[in-house]
Amino acid sequence: MDITGNTIFIPGSTSGIGLALALAFQERGNQVIVGGRRTAELERIAAAHPGLDTVRIDTADPASIAAAAAEVLDRHPDLNALIAMAGIMRAEDWRRPEGFLASAEATVTTNVLGPIRLIGAFVEHFQTRPDATIMTVSSGLAFTPLRATPSYNASKAAIHMLSESLRLQLEGTSVRVVELVPPSVRTELMPGHSEDPHALPLDEYVAEVMGLVESQPDAKEIQVERVKFLRYGEARGDYDQVVAALNGNERANR
Repeated sequence: MDITGNTIFIPGSTSGIGLALALAFQERGNQVIVGGRRTAELERIAAAHPGLDTVRIDTADPASIAAAAAEVLDRHPDLNALIAMAGIMRAEDWRRPEGFLASAEATVTTNVLGPIRLIGAFVEHFQTRPDATIMTVSSGLAFTPLRATPSYNASKAAIHMLSESLRLQLEGTSVRVVELVPPSVRTELMPGHSEDPHALPLDEYVAEVMGLVESQPDAKEIQVERVKFLRYGEARGDYDQVVAALNGNERANR
């Protein structure tokens, strides 16, 4: 993916990694469209950051995705990049059905069906562009499970394999599939997570991501150093130790 000169739609970018990436891409000369559910928050972001466009979208709602896609393409027919950022992460207790079922269903709807529907809304258009990028967002937890979040882990593993498969299907077209693989980052993805001393500071994470995008324009996965501990445990042969470290509240993201 080129670092500049794109028109990028980022659903789920009113806070956290999504908003930080939106601002970083804008600073590098890209037209960025921020997507989110809360109209007031979108208005605040647009006022604070002139030049950013905003579109209301609920990625758990197929009709909202379809309407937002039509709005984005009407206003930005040169759109050539999608970063499917929206996601939820919830602790679950699978020992009791009432402890996980509603959360699991919501997680799959947002984290798996949301990106699938988003890609479905734009993939035909992207194939008409000379150079286009679909960026999916998985997680280090797609490769090493966190005990507390079974559905989140599974949803991100699904996104990893979806990315791998789409890359094969779109080979020979103008569309690249790039997978962003975050480690634990200090955001409000879960309560208290923004204060986690073991998580990577948001500004450090985004700076490293942008450096990788610039230096590795043909990368299939964007992996900061911190996530490789989780990403490659099985390949290194220390998977069991990585799982134990992550779930023993040790410093796993080293």
